[in-house]
Amino acid sequence: MPQPSPEPSSVVDIAIVGGGPVGLAFTRSLQGSGLRVLVIERQRLQALEQPASDGREIALTHASRRILESLGVWDCLHPADISPLRDAQIFNGPSSFALNITAQQGGVEQLGYFVPNHLIRQALFDVLQDQPGFALRSGVGVEDIQTGTDCHTLRLSDGQTVQARLVVAADSRHSQTRRMMGIGAALHDFGRTMLVCRFAHEVPHHHITWQWFDHAQTLALLPLNRATCLDDTDPDEQDDGLGEDSLPYRSNVVLTLPPHEMQQMQALDELTFSANIQRRFAARLGAMQQVGAIHTYPLVAVYAHRFAASRYALIGDAAVGMHPITAHGFNFGLQGQQRLADRIWLAHRRHQDFAADSVLQSYERAHRLATWPLYQTTNAIATLYTDDRVPARLVRDGALRLANAVLPFKKAIAAHLSQAT
Repeated sequence: MPQPSPEPSSVVDIAIVGGGPVGLAFTRSLQGSGLRVLVIERQRLQALEQPASDGREIALTHASRRILESLGVWDCLHPADISPLRDAQIFNGPSSFALNITAQQGGVEQLGYFVPNHLIRQALFDVLQDQPGFALRSGVGVEDIQTGTDCHTLRLSDGQTVQARLVVAADSRHSQTRRMMGIGAALHDFGRTMLVCRFAHEVPHHHITWQWFDHAQTLALLPLNRATCLDDTDPDEQDDGLGEDSLPYRSNVVLTLPPHEMQQMQALDELTFSANIQRRFAARLGAMQQVGAIHTYPLVAVYAHRFAASRYALIGDAAVGMHPITAHGFNFGLQGQQRLADRIWLAHRRHQDFAADSVLQSYERAHRLATWPLYQTTNAIATLYTDDRVPARLVRDGALRLANAVLPFKKAIAAHLSQAT
């Protein structure tokens, strides 16, 4: 269990605002540093100890797997919960033509992995329980930040205060502490709502993920490991002779619609909802049946104007909140916290001020260089491929066919997804 909460008006080296997966990963990255680290999270302890499913399957790159392995998190995940992402296909409109990105083009067996978000959070929380120097304040938020030269003072919602030499914000793309520190952000509201829900279906997915820019909707299929049937054999090695009415395959379905249409979808009963999704996929997966709860999220991308200020830094969605179509949001979050932690470790080993402007600015430059191009590209793709006007449709189709014909382009995408560093 986390160590007891600090007393009122206590002093810590680093206060991390936000106990989500990136905030917890950053805490783990500081293991062994000797720094006193406090995580402040609005959710109560039970929600952190046993996080509920939020419907999201996180697409992890090989680089993200390497980070999770180094944090001791990967081994805490059950192999059955890690679904291979072998290849990817991108469709436009009703055509069956697809841009194909294969693992072979990247020189690997698979492009990445799908893991449920709440299981990543669970594993991160579990590995922190015996970490020296780690304390947790749950069920409280930050109400105010009083800045100082050597430390900042955080006033918490329970009336207590904490002084920290460095404050790190991991409190979502709508970060309140970012606003308190006077840091603005560019918000791109796509005017759409994303629905995620697990489905059973008849036709095998072969662990190929789909991104389907259809007319008036966007669909995605995130392939998961097959359902375990009557025994404990490997789900992917079971025989297919399960009967005509069986739906042995599992995928996470992602549907993006305008908010008013999404409200109508959420009002459907389970059978009607399943039939609706089957129709939207043009029956390409055969029969489909809802097997998970529906979760919805507004589609808003965020890019902070700055990632650092005096004794303050942004990580995760507080720094860069991505549109999900390129599946890089959490990967950027993991890589960003590692960049910041590495610089803090280096300064601390050299007996320098780990929260100095030079340390934080080095992190900001590196993280901006790594994220800005793909953030802009992702927003441009999302804008183009949700524009249903005739000229945009023609450009969309032409761009997809051109990209599919340029092998070096596809190899570059596959290599980016499958890179280990």
